[in-house]
Amino acid sequence: MKTLKHSTTAALWAGTLGLSSVCGTLHAEDWKYGVHAGVASVPRYSGSDERALAPILGGEIISPWGVFLNTDQGLGWGNEWGDLSFSTWVGPSESRRDKNHLGQGSKRLKGMGEIKTRAQFGAHLGYDLGPFELGATLTHAVKKNDNRDTGSAYSALELSIGSNLYQGRFGSLDASLNSLFGNADYMQTWYGVSDTQAAHSRFGAYRAKGGRVSSGADLAWTLPLNEQTKVSTLLSMKYLSKEAGDSPIVDRRMQTSIATQLEYSF
Repeated sequence: MKTLKHSTTAALWAGTLGLSSVCGTLHAEDWKYGVHAGVASVPRYSGSDERALAPILGGEIISPWGVFLNTDQGLGWGNEWGDLSFSTWVGPSESRRDKNHLGQGSKRLKGMGEIKTRAQFGAHLGYDLGPFELGATLTHAVKKNDNRDTGSAYSALELSIGSNLYQGRFGSLDASLNSLFGNADYMQTWYGVSDTQAAHSRFGAYRAKGGRVSSGADLAWTLPLNEQTKVSTLLSMKYLSKEAGDSPIVDRRMQTSIATQLEYSF
């Protein structure tokens, strides 16, 4: 089953939502180029009960040797050996603002400080079992600064199992189940509230421990319009674990996102 490929925890489509088109084209015979644009309805931050419309804009370049550059992951390399696939990359991490900004962040987080983007390393290992594909994606964001509340290095691991449910004249329907795990620094960065943050915000102090962050499911429908153009729609559902869900910044443990984009490759 080579049509369904891994999702990462970074960015909208190839982050908490996406199926990376790069990993679906690890063995390009020639240089490949692609652009995509769309819109998504997403929570303003993980745990928010506020929603916003966010634009999706991006592009990618894939070389015949597996080296790729895209706006979702960054610069990387991938390859396949039979049923086994592997890719690795370096690019920007996610970010979060403590004010409303272009469909992200929320003024509800005022006083929590901004989690700024920083360099992030990632690696994905996939194994094709025929009707199912197993995946493991490890990411590590480097230290941004000496602010332990928002600048610490952190790591996360996503485990997934996916399958193609339909392939025919109406396109392709893919589904996957996933679980995300984060170390203590990951949990504290995204769900913790330090004494300093509590003093400057509306939230009480909360120390988050490492462990399972969320469990969820993705459903993706792809409809080719011609050989170069396709439309993709993705529905993503994540349920935050008790450790993340008990955070005072979390207003809703069930997080849902829906996105549609038009992709053109040449």
